[in-house]
Amino acid sequence: MYSANHWGGSFEIAADGAAEDDHSRNMDLDRGALSARQHQLDETQQSWLLGPPEAKKKDKYVDLGCVVVKRKLLWWVLWTLLAAFILIGLPVIIAKSIPKKKPHAPPPDQYTDALHKALLFFNAQKSLLSLTNNFGHVSFSALTAGRLPKNNGIKWRGNSGLSDGSDLTDVKGGLVGGYYDAGDNIKFHFPLAFSMTMLSWSVIEYSAKYKAVGEYDHVRELIKWGTDYLLLTFNSSASTIDKVYSQVGIAKINGTQPDDHYCWNRPEDMAYPRPVQTAGSAPDLGGEMAAALAAASIVFRDNAAYSKKLVNGAAAVYKFARSSGRRTPYSRGNQYIEYYYNSTSYWDEYMWSAAWMYYATGNNTYITFATDPRLPKNAKAFYSILDFSVFSWDNKLPGAELLLSRLRMFLNPGYPYEESLIGYHNTTSMNMCTYFPRFGAFNFTKGGLAQFNHGKGQPLQYTVANSFLAALYADYMESVNVPGWYCGPYFMTVDDLRSFARSQVNYILGDNPKKMSYVVGYGKKYPRRLHHRGASTPHNGIKYSCTGGYKWRDTKGADPNVLVGAMVGGPDKNDQFKDARLTYAQNEPTLVGNAGLVAALVALTNSGRGAGVTAVDKNTMFSAVPPMFPATPPPPSKWKP
Repeated sequence: MYSANHWGGSFEIAADGAAEDDHSRNMDLDRGALSARQHQLDETQQSWLLGPPEAKKKDKYVDLGCVVVKRKLLWWVLWTLLAAFILIGLPVIIAKSIPKKKPHAPPPDQYTDALHKALLFFNAQKSLLSLTNNFGHVSFSALTAGRLPKNNGIKWRGNSGLSDGSDLTDVKGGLVGGYYDAGDNIKFHFPLAFSMTMLSWSVIEYSAKYKAVGEYDHVRELIKWGTDYLLLTFNSSASTIDKVYSQVGIAKINGTQPDDHYCWNRPEDMAYPRPVQTAGSAPDLGGEMAAALAAASIVFRDNAAYSKKLVNGAAAVYKFARSSGRRTPYSRGNQYIEYYYNSTSYWDEYMWSAAWMYYATGNNTYITFATDPRLPKNAKAFYSILDFSVFSWDNKLPGAELLLSRLRMFLNPGYPYEESLIGYHNTTSMNMCTYFPRFGAFNFTKGGLAQFNHGKGQPLQYTVANSFLAALYADYMESVNVPGWYCGPYFMTVDDLRSFARSQVNYILGDNPKKMSYVVGYGKKYPRRLHHRGASTPHNGIKYSCTGGYKWRDTKGADPNVLVGAMVGGPDKNDQFKDARLTYAQNEPTLVGNAGLVAALVALTNSGRGAGVTAVDKNTMFSAVPPMFPATPPPPSKWKP
């Protein structure tokens, strides 16, 4: 029986010939290779042994709403943020939560050291202050009636001038208080008012510095001591006045009767008459008093009641100064004033006081007058007169011009003030040019001291007043990002101007041919024999008579009482200085001299000028000034159909 091939064809794979042929070919092959070939698996057989192919893992995603991200990436970001918080954020939080110690203040520079001392001079010049002002109104002084404050700091000073003005019928309590002017015991109200204006101006501009050196409360107390007294010298509760009291105490030239110059007495020992001078016309004195009270009202802006009292008093005395029938200078024909503090003009006080009244009140009538073209014409402000460029108690033009330039530099009010303001600004720039030796406007000593008063006595009071203006103008320019200005073809920088101011103050503090300080108590070498009654007379409980004090005036010994902070008159045009009591032109301190010194020192010190702190306080001066331009109107209401 034969098997069948159901697929068709023969069961034979190959013919015999073919088999033999293959066998003959295989004989030529390597047996190992042939064996390996015989055991290889085809693809189907391999698939049986390996099983199905491995499937790829699918990525997982997270839907965050606005975006779909891989879960793995999301976890990576979260872990990174957590690590950053632990490594950076957490230490920062911990560091900020730990209470920090206040950093130590930088060591004071020489100007700060001198400033502390210069302010003490005013404590030594005080007369007693009453608790009541003129016409019986209560003063804002917190002092105990009848006594100097216990913290006055001058142990050798006591109560004095208790009977000043006691014979005046219209002033309750008399003219008790204020400051003695210099080495004598007279209270000259004209330089006293200017001194208070200068101190107030320095506080308005540099309050941060005063606070940084711990003198802010002290200087405000000194200003208030002066302004409280000025409010006694006229009827400050009235809106219209017809007189002011201009001086307490007198001194005749080469007199032979007891008075404030003939006698050599400590203020506490005065037993001679001290008459009061009255001025029914005082455009200059009235203008300066208005400036002092107005400037102080800005200083005391935080005391609304007292600031308002100062403004009201300033308005009354300003009105008196501007009265058309009262234009005779306060000193004219008065033998007790004219020789000492004669006023050569009153137009500068008009400009000066109008500027201060505007800043204190914001009333446009004051700035309108200050910028009226007729005012600088009458004051000869634009005439390029050399002496009119020197700031002093008698010439306020440079100070007024700088004060009005401030308005243009910081607020730029434009029309109708621009024409006059640009004139003041240009004149201020030219005034500053005269300070540099290269232009030859003023002589300088070989030691470098500018001779603003042409070699006459008391040179340092002019030096410090104009150094203050130079430093202040430099700070104004720096605050508005102006690097300098042109003096003819020469470009002068802010640093040039500030360097001039420093050179003059440094001269006073010891950088001079004598290698001595002209501020008592500063440095190792300073004047020891001041023309000053209180400093030269021992505090020994003995009351010396009018002429009994001569022995202390004439002795060659050093002062028994050191008048710390007093700046003396200064050296002559050859840098020479004689430390003797009778050389009053060189060795007598004054209120105006020390007021200028304080202002210059606080302007130059670097205390309080940290990173980001502007050179001056831009805004306090303008605290009462209304907006220069109308406010932007609100947008219209939404339209509705």
